[in-house]
Amino acid sequence: MIPKPIKKFIEAFSQLPALGPRQATRLAFYLTALPKATLSELEKSLRELKELDRCERCFFLKQGGSKICEICADAKRDPLIIAIVEKETDLLSLEKIGSYRGHYFILGKLAEKGVLETAQKLRLEHLKSRIKSEDGRITELIIALNPTAIGDFTADLIKREFRDLAAKITRLSRGLPTGGEIEFADESTLGSSFEHRL
Repeated sequence: MIPKPIKKFIEAFSQLPALGPRQATRLAFYLTALPKATLSELEKSLRELKELDRCERCFFLKQGGSKICEICADAKRDPLIIAIVEKETDLLSLEKIGSYRGHYFILGKLAEKGVLETAQKLRLEHLKSRIKSEDGRITELIIALNPTAIGDFTADLIKREFRDLAAKITRLSRGLPTGGEIEFADESTLGSSFEHRL
């Protein structure tokens, strides 16, 4: 009854966060009603996502050709101040403040169990090695993780691991609500939390 391309679309897109089978079905039928030119643009933008790669310094996304992202390549930013964030959308939220001029480091989505995944442990080891080989010690390490139980646990772990590699280790102040997420904080709250970090 449902055409095969729609079924395939539903199977693929229902695996995405916040899209279950019902929403994927609605989206599929919505897209079929769009003009062919709009569908072609959507198809092109999806194809271009495959060209993105990870920055070898901070793990943010970058386009092919360069080894590092635009933020890491920006000579006006202070490489001795690093903010550790969980995901890319947290980085984008902090960038909206417009006052942070340091670098970032993306740890990756924290597991609900409160245990770091192997990939996250490897990323932290990568950061430690980088600090040791480049500067030996950085001015400030900002732990900009969500103020949740898992975020607090991970922050404590990072503090222990990096205490000899940073002159100062801070966290965002609690202007952010406990249990909230950085991605959804308004710019004023986030800016205040960032400015009054501990």
